[in-house]
Amino acid sequence: MSPVDPHLSRLFRGTHLFGLACGISIALTSLHLDAQGYSKQDIGTLAIFFASGLVLFAIPIGFFIRKFGGKRTLTTVMLGYAACVAAFPFMPSYGSIAGLRFFDGLFSVGVWVSSETILLHRTDKEHKAHLTSLYAIWLSSGYVIGPILAMGITKILPVPAAFVIAGVFALVSTIYLALRLPADDAKHGEAPGDDATTTDGPALARTGEGGAALAGVAGDDRPSSLTILWRIKTSCFGAYAYGYFQASLVLFLPLFLIESKGIPRGDTIILPGLFCLGMLVFSNVFGRIADRVGHLRVVRILSFGGMCCALGFVFLDSYWLMCAAVIGAGATLASMSPIALALTGVVTHPRDYSRANSIYNVFYAGGMLMGPPIVGMIFKRYGGEMMLYHLGAMWAVFVAFTMVFYRDDPASRGQGPAAVAPPTEAPAGS
Repeated sequence: MSPVDPHLSRLFRGTHLFGLACGISIALTSLHLDAQGYSKQDIGTLAIFFASGLVLFAIPIGFFIRKFGGKRTLTTVMLGYAACVAAFPFMPSYGSIAGLRFFDGLFSVGVWVSSETILLHRTDKEHKAHLTSLYAIWLSSGYVIGPILAMGITKILPVPAAFVIAGVFALVSTIYLALRLPADDAKHGEAPGDDATTTDGPALARTGEGGAALAGVAGDDRPSSLTILWRIKTSCFGAYAYGYFQASLVLFLPLFLIESKGIPRGDTIILPGLFCLGMLVFSNVFGRIADRVGHLRVVRILSFGGMCCALGFVFLDSYWLMCAAVIGAGATLASMSPIALALTGVVTHPRDYSRANSIYNVFYAGGMLMGPPIVGMIFKRYGGEMMLYHLGAMWAVFVAFTMVFYRDDPASRGQGPAAVAPPTEAPAGS
């Protein structure tokens, strides 16, 4: 029997439509701002407003999920995102764009946390990484196809119309999920037909018609946020490192290749697509392996491989070998991210998924916020090679971190990758 139930399939399809909207918006945002006369510095600072919305709302969204349910929260924030992306090209000033970009980030992280929380609730522990990688593939495929659609749309319509079309994709996703996902019961913390309210151990979410509890918790023995953070610390570090790396390399790797390797500017346009290609081809393969041998073990191996790919750009001179290294980085580091999310779902109780996922996304958004300015400063002062050494060192530290805290994965304790999360325990001194 396939672990993908009909409701997960609907979540994946809705996620793909959201990814299409994001892909169109991302492809055209800087072009639109440049055409409106904004400087590169203005464009960079506007990205900070977006990242600030991500960071500041990642924790509060967990509260809304617990209070109102995953589906209600998801459709509300997705509607907000649709409005933001459609309104973006009509903002008349820097201040209005900055405000809209902040809410764009706020609603985006709301979509991530709520959809991932629903995902974790509807996956059993034997297939966590398999299903989180499928979710990542559906989402990323939207990010890949979106820019291609944007190119076609802008050949026949003005850029503002493309943003409106992106908003329509997000609106269609909202309506589809509102009509096709099962309702959450915000009062009792479960959906009709579900008996996943036990406080004694993790309940499987794929029972009944409505999945598992997405809002409310029975009992008063919920662990503190610090305890949850300690339990998922390896996943959080991985999320931070990936956000830091991803946001930085998109901006600065093409510049390094142009300035230091003599690669023509036009030949760097394909690099983000190659990165996504590596992830799309390999992430589910690695996810299935992680479900069998342990999530943290696979995260460690993939992170080490990604570190080698990043450092490889220092020594490679062939354009085609560098393209292969980009595919390798996507296959390893982009595949690591959904497995780290799956590990979060394995080691936390289902009633704590919304809080754990909020904390996880704070670290991811924090990496996206901090990476570009720090890496940009290193690039400017010390050059592109030192930038790559810096990123390689970060991944080396993360690999060492996963070795020190290898017991964070139940598989390391001989319990198998699908073992029940251990009893709640806080770090010493908490």
